[in-house]
Amino acid sequence: MSLQRLSIALLLLVLPFACFAQNSPVGRWKTIDDETGKPKSIVEIYKTTNGTLAGKVVEILQSDKGPNPLCDKCSGSNKNKPIKGMIILWNLKEQDATHWTGGTVLDPAKGKTYKSKIELQAGGNKLDMDGCISFICRTQTWVRE
Repeated sequence: MSLQRLSIALLLLVLPFACFAQNSPVGRWKTIDDETGKPKSIVEIYKTTNGTLAGKVVEILQSDKGPNPLCDKCSGSNKNKPIKGMIILWNLKEQDATHWTGGTVLDPAKGKTYKSKIELQAGGNKLDMDGCISFICRTQTWVRE
């Protein structure tokens, strides 16, 4: 087999897997503050052992409280813990190929939790993350890193 044919064959084998990765919210996401429009952090979304999705802060990009802020407005076990490394998104269940619902999201800046759902946008490089109280929702668009 020629080198050109071998290269094409390898590309055809790898391409479906590369496309599949973009159809899942699993991965690293740059969070964009819906009030300022500025990047705030990198959140890594991962699949848990029970099949739900969760997300933790792996990097702080911008904070008014310095490079290693604490969750001073949080209560319970997160009170005064570093935000970096904190799980802020949990228990999201797959509804269909682009929607996950039934989760909870923690806003470390306010120390409050909200019902959450996420929707993967066309192309898989953007994610709408909604945090809701009753019927009032706030949406952030996250960008795949």
